[in-house]
Amino acid sequence: MLELTSGQRGLRLASVRLILFCLLPFTLFPSLTRAQGPSGNPVFKIVPEESAIRFSVKASAPVDGTFGKWDATLTFMSPDATSGVLDIKIQAASVNTGSGIKNRKLKGKDFFNAKRNPLITFRSKKVVQTGPDSFEVSGDFTLRGVTKVQTLTLTITGKGTGSGRIIGTMAFNRKDYGMTKGIPFVKIADRVEVSVNLKATQISGPRLVYKE
Repeated sequence: MLELTSGQRGLRLASVRLILFCLLPFTLFPSLTRAQGPSGNPVFKIVPEESAIRFSVKASAPVDGTFGKWDATLTFMSPDATSGVLDIKIQAASVNTGSGIKNRKLKGKDFFNAKRNPLITFRSKKVVQTGPDSFEVSGDFTLRGVTKVQTLTLTITGKGTGSGRIIGTMAFNRKDYGMTKGIPFVKIADRVEVSVNLKATQISGPRLVYKE
């Protein structure tokens, strides 16, 4: 067996210390290194506690409510504001209309079918800036396992400050997603309107660039 000289042992020990020193930031601050994003692009955090996703349907008795459990992410491929990707995942079973009867009906197989299709999702595919603070965001909307392209019309606040709100609306025909039944003793329309009010805070990267 070869034995290391004291000089070789010292060199090896110094090399190990150098490797540990280089790895230290990644082990102590993993969330910070991930937050920087690819190539230093803008990174935003959606704050659920200060946000809401709502829906409403015109009916002989009001049918509107919120979702208690959902997650949203906003990522950018570059500082260009139109490079953003909005991804929303909603737990269908978290629907709350303020009525236990309506909640059970909406969760059931005639509507959301939450047991078989637990998630309602929207993932943007294209963002077009239509005004200084307005955008049209088209993407894949999935409900009851059916996916169709829908458009979310958005306005933003706090442009250029790193903190603001994303406020938008989207409408779809419930029958396009297999929700052809009604609610007993309640006449409801086919058009469903969805609204989002998301609080977004920038956590790293350069400021976004908008079309003026």
